[in-house]
Amino acid sequence: MATALDIGGLPAVWLRDNCPCPLCRDPRTGQKLFQITDLPLDPVAADVREHGSDVEIVWAPDGHRSVYARTWFEAPAEPDPRSEDAKSLWNAAQLPASRFEFDWNDYASDPVPALTAVQRFGLALLRGVPCVEEQVLAVAGTFGFVRETNYGRLFDVRVEDRPNNLAFTSVRITPHTDNPYRDPVPTLQLLHCLHNEAAGGDSGFVDGFRAAALLRAEQPDAYRALVRTPVPFEFRDAHTRLRAHRPIIGADDAGRIREVRFNNRSMGTLRLPAGELAEFYAAYRAFAEILGRPELMLIRRLEPGDCVVFDNTRVLHARTAFDGAGRRHLQGCYADLDGLASTLAVLDRTVGDAS
Repeated sequence: MATALDIGGLPAVWLRDNCPCPLCRDPRTGQKLFQITDLPLDPVAADVREHGSDVEIVWAPDGHRSVYARTWFEAPAEPDPRSEDAKSLWNAAQLPASRFEFDWNDYASDPVPALTAVQRFGLALLRGVPCVEEQVLAVAGTFGFVRETNYGRLFDVRVEDRPNNLAFTSVRITPHTDNPYRDPVPTLQLLHCLHNEAAGGDSGFVDGFRAAALLRAEQPDAYRALVRTPVPFEFRDAHTRLRAHRPIIGADDAGRIREVRFNNRSMGTLRLPAGELAEFYAAYRAFAEILGRPELMLIRRLEPGDCVVFDNTRVLHARTAFDGAGRRHLQGCYADLDGLASTLAVLDRTVGDAS
């Protein structure tokens, strides 16, 4: 027997806009079939009744009927998967190998643990990936699509005679995110080691969200300066001119960390009033000092067959200088977090359906 139900102070327009019926949502795609302007200006829940596990609302003035699952009302808001609320922040000692290192054969049979590690911790290291040219593209293809840039679909990280980027030399590279001068920035980076006989050239990874959270806790004024100040990032060579203005720390309206863009090699000339410049540079230095803390840096020497997948909007990567006489060759490519998240969501749903 249907009983009347109090829906409290829920806005009628919100309920009406979320009607799940086939007149409002296409049953095949789940997409809405109306614009907000198609709804009555002031919809009224004229009759609200509970039928078992469902809630029925009849609307005035048009008499439209909506049926919602009772559990739908009780579902919590989902956190933004890109913000710090959906992540596990870490120092190097808090991230043991078992949390982010995976065997390639295990990954091929079940990629969910590794992809989950990328979402949660910002990186996954795949061991035993075949050491063949362009294999990194195949790795990216297991969860998404390659993002082609001015460096091509694939780029070789090795010493070049005429480099257009310091990455293609043997010098030390400090913690940074790639392509901050690009809008939108590639959100995932993959690096696959083919050869590493050089002395030196160890790789380092830092959780930029953790570093930003430390800055916020220790020096809140510096944190606010980096969040509110757009920085000009630039790249240029004979064939390319790229420029983007973005803060070093990107935060949402609630103050949650959502993105880090940090690259001393690609930062252009910031022009502000003298007082604002002094405030920014003090904050910039403070953040760089936190990023340089040894306890934050996870160090790995990539061996042939290692392929690291990491969130380029969160995890900063670095390397020590190496002897240019020894062969060191990585191949890399870019991809995007939305493709990885989509693949993981489909795999999780498939596992749930099978169980």
